[in-house]
Amino acid sequence: MGSACIKVTKYFLFLFNLLFFVLGAVILGFGVWILADRSSFISVLQTSSTSLKVGAYIFISVGAFTMLMGFLGCIGAVNEVRCLLGLYFVFLLLILIIQVTAGVLFYFNMGKLKQEMGGIVTQLIQNYKDNHEDSLQEAWDYVQAQVRCCGWVSFYNWTENAELMNHTNITYPCSCEIEREEDDHRLQLRKGFCQIPDSNTTQPGVNSPEFWPVYHEGCMKKVQAWLQENLGIILGVCVGVAVIELLGMLLSMSLCRHIHSEDYSEVPKY
Repeated sequence: MGSACIKVTKYFLFLFNLLFFVLGAVILGFGVWILADRSSFISVLQTSSTSLKVGAYIFISVGAFTMLMGFLGCIGAVNEVRCLLGLYFVFLLLILIIQVTAGVLFYFNMGKLKQEMGGIVTQLIQNYKDNHEDSLQEAWDYVQAQVRCCGWVSFYNWTENAELMNHTNITYPCSCEIEREEDDHRLQLRKGFCQIPDSNTTQPGVNSPEFWPVYHEGCMKKVQAWLQENLGIILGVCVGVAVIELLGMLLSMSLCRHIHSEDYSEVPKY
């Protein structure tokens, strides 16, 4: 009966560690995605925000360490190595403490991150230059075109761009242009400033934003909702990993106690 219990516990622990390894790979993948993404708002934030960079490196470190622990846990469970199971328990406890600490810090810094977002985007809009190759500008153009918004709070944020407002005819950000059903130019990202050269709707020599054919809604609410949704997925995965960690700790201790009560001559020595 005792031998059967050990086998059941051992294979349950192996399966949990296999799942643990996969979830660790997912966490690592989230961290790499935050650092490598160049086609969404994450690109704007990770290039300018130190908080998000630090968070990405934490995800990568925790993910890699989690994968390593899952691998060692599988070996310790299958071969019934008590020292590996003991180390496995200690490291799982450390990872769990780090995850809880990081979650608490992230929760209390959400307001700071939102403030940081607004400052980054406002500065980006003010310094935006036409016919200038820049990864941040391209990322923001992508956000405005895909989310169908303009500016941060509203399209009037673009009036703070001196180069845009110095034009003598109606000129507007191309990525903000309202998409019409018959248009197919959205297949390619439009960048820089667009002009309406033959316009009689405004005074000559005045670039009036009221006549821009752009979306009037700002990107703030939509971007924050998108970011919160993606971060919610990440936190959900972390909670799932934490649950598996607790189960792994219980199973490893249970297996260690059963191995301790067996004849040591039958247990591999390492």
